[in-house]
Amino acid sequence: MKKPPPILLAEDNENDIELTLKAFEESQIANRIDVVKNGQEALDYLNYNGNYVLRPKENPMVILLDLKMPKIDGLDVLKIIKADPNLKVIPVVMLTSSALETDLVKSYHLGVNGYVVKPINFVEFVGAIKKLSAFWVLLNKTVDYG
Repeated sequence: MKKPPPILLAEDNENDIELTLKAFEESQIANRIDVVKNGQEALDYLNYNGNYVLRPKENPMVILLDLKMPKIDGLDVLKIIKADPNLKVIPVVMLTSSALETDLVKSYHLGVNGYVVKPINFVEFVGAIKKLSAFWVLLNKTVDYG
């Protein structure tokens, strides 16, 4: 049986990483969660550069992308992903603390597939991640271009 493709979590906040991983664990999703901590690392991961030159040749099932990250912010990462013919088919969901309408509008104009504001309450955060995983991992159909 073929292993399910990974989920890429691009997040620089250690607490949010821990909460997200815990929520995925509670959701009992079989997908591996790969974590990168800044925008440059996300692009290196997707393009098999730097520390990721030897990672398995597979696109993630979905990218959960924080908006405010060091080195390259989420909007710039999104712009690069959606301009790349090899990457633009990967669903990208902004998972961010920003509820600013300008960030929401910019994200959708750049081609984001979903925009989720991280709840502050732990129980609500876990619930949001469970709903995200249920849709993007269990319900959404993707094309395997690998």
